[in-house]
Amino acid sequence: MSDDQAFPPQQQDPPGSTAAMNPVPDHGEESYHGSGRLEGLRALVTGGDSGIGRAVAIAYAREGADVAISYLPEEKQDAEDTASWIERAGRRVMLLPGDLTDRETASSLPQRVVEELGALDVLVNNAGFQMARRSDGIEGITPDELDRVFKTNLYALFWLTQAAVPLMKEGSSIVNCTSIQAYDPSPTLLDYAATKAAINNVTANLATTLGPKGIRVNAVAPGPIWTPLQPATQPVEKIESFGKDTPLGRAGQPAEVAPAFVFLASPSDASYVTGTVIGVTGGKPVF
Repeated sequence: MSDDQAFPPQQQDPPGSTAAMNPVPDHGEESYHGSGRLEGLRALVTGGDSGIGRAVAIAYAREGADVAISYLPEEKQDAEDTASWIERAGRRVMLLPGDLTDRETASSLPQRVVEELGALDVLVNNAGFQMARRSDGIEGITPDELDRVFKTNLYALFWLTQAAVPLMKEGSSIVNCTSIQAYDPSPTLLDYAATKAAINNVTANLATTLGPKGIRVNAVAPGPIWTPLQPATQPVEKIESFGKDTPLGRAGQPAEVAPAFVFLASPSDASYVTGTVIGVTGGKPVF
């Protein structure tokens, strides 16, 4: 991946489509090779149709896990593409369309996974939403936008985790997706950054409360990663320079984030790791 990478000007309507992106992101379809680190586990990945979620789902399957992915109904094509890669890895896949901003929908998913796949060993709270196409500052955030961002990023995490924990056994794990925005917030992403800072706090708190149950809780903080969320929510002028402000001088690919999620879910590699945030940021600090 070249450090002089530049993205052509482009925009989409939310939630965005992988196929419409130029270039199409790398989710590890051809590059990720598993080594059995999640053999026999059952995982639920929210937002698993595209972007980081797709890369995590593919990696988990190639590491030996059966994978359930949740996604918005309008993301059906991306979800089916992801499912095909999971099936090619020889693992079972479960498709769970629905809007996680609805509490009943979000809360129902862990039990549905247990009923279909037999257990829930790993919960990946990855689904997220942002909107940067507005004026700077707090004045540009509408009530509807605030609801969508907080319910998608934070409320759904609470609802899913509340439903999942009673179903999880000792050795299970929860991996949350936070962001560099929790540490270095952009003015146009005030609400999004606030939810990601809250997720850091929730991760630390849950690690403390669930540790006695043998459930590990960690998070991954991606930096600028090339996913459908970018052309669907960023102004066009930001796309051309996306990721250029990192020490590595470029945006990352979803395939470059997935290994951190694999490590944190591994019951052997990360058996003594909880309450941790791993930054995959191109060099931007997460402390």
